[in-house]
Amino acid sequence: MTFDVIGYVFVIIATARIFAEVFERIGYPGFLGEITAGLLLGVFLHDLPRDDLTLMAELGVFFLMMYAGLELTPEEVRIGGKKSFPIYVITLITMGLLTLPFTNYEFGVENLIVASILAVASAPIVIRLTRFFGQEFLHIALSYAVISEVGTLAILYIVINFELHHLSYFELFLELVKDVVFLTVVLGINYVLGIKQKVKIIRALRNLRSDEAVFGMVMILATSLALISEEIGLHFSIGAFLVGLMLHSDLMGTKQFERVHTIISGVTYGIFAPIFFAWRGINLETEFSLEVLYFFAVIYLVRLLLTTVLVWERNVKVSLTRAAGIASFGVLGLLVGEVGYSYGVLSEHMYAMASLSSILGIFVSASIGLVISHLGGSKSE
Repeated sequence: MTFDVIGYVFVIIATARIFAEVFERIGYPGFLGEITAGLLLGVFLHDLPRDDLTLMAELGVFFLMMYAGLELTPEEVRIGGKKSFPIYVITLITMGLLTLPFTNYEFGVENLIVASILAVASAPIVIRLTRFFGQEFLHIALSYAVISEVGTLAILYIVINFELHHLSYFELFLELVKDVVFLTVVLGINYVLGIKQKVKIIRALRNLRSDEAVFGMVMILATSLALISEEIGLHFSIGAFLVGLMLHSDLMGTKQFERVHTIISGVTYGIFAPIFFAWRGINLETEFSLEVLYFFAVIYLVRLLLTTVLVWERNVKVSLTRAAGIASFGVLGLLVGEVGYSYGVLSEHMYAMASLSSILGIFVSASIGLVISHLGGSKSE
């Protein structure tokens, strides 16, 4: 089947939304249906306009990260990060150690990238799984997701710069300092504006006559920070997330925030998210061998048990459900693996193991959450 670009976009969105609705009706988050739709479409669609669809999928990452930022405030990230950051560090180190048997017990850039992929919890996925582990734990889980996603993207691009541009350790240190300064400056400006200029900002936004004008201002800010993120060696989606994080209701006012939230939610989950999730399914390339399945089984079991211990709440169902939410892996892992493989910093075998683990981890975590939810786990919150 061959279409023009708009024809492929229509087929992908329509099929993804149909599968999403089916999965929602059987109790799974809709994005799993969108990924499944992509896996199916990959069999039937040929001669795809890959450059155009890749751009659409990248816009999906952009809007998903901005929407994830809207779900949090800087203060919530700070508070949630105190609990989630140690969990992330322990998980990242553990995942790195578990990859050693597959690289002859030699630790290198592959181990680091794969470990970062295996330690991810996707922010959009955590949002969709909220009902499985309760609202109370959402901020910690989202903080973990944000830290893990930003960490994974940062690790990937630092490794790419280090390997391809042959940076010295001092130059690598300067890259890290530059990234930290960027994040600190952006959040610092947001903090100052929230204290000294909040009233002026709210009044200015109220004077805008249409929702389109408000959305246009947000997009100018988001694309600007995304471009700066790219220029300093970070992924553009980090800039998009920072904009979402900055545009909280305390700064914009409740009414303006609701306007922005509604528009971005519609654009994200109505158009670009289905394309992003389905495109990841279409592009999934992995190997189904006993070694790969064994790798996933060990990785997932260790991560689930480790996270359960780290978030223990004296209730097995609650703790296990929360652990499943954090151990949800994520579609971002597919993107990171794909980029790492295309740049030659990830071997085909390690890329295959990381990709399959990302997909299976999402399904298994959602299944655990669903089962425990039916057993009354979420009610115990």
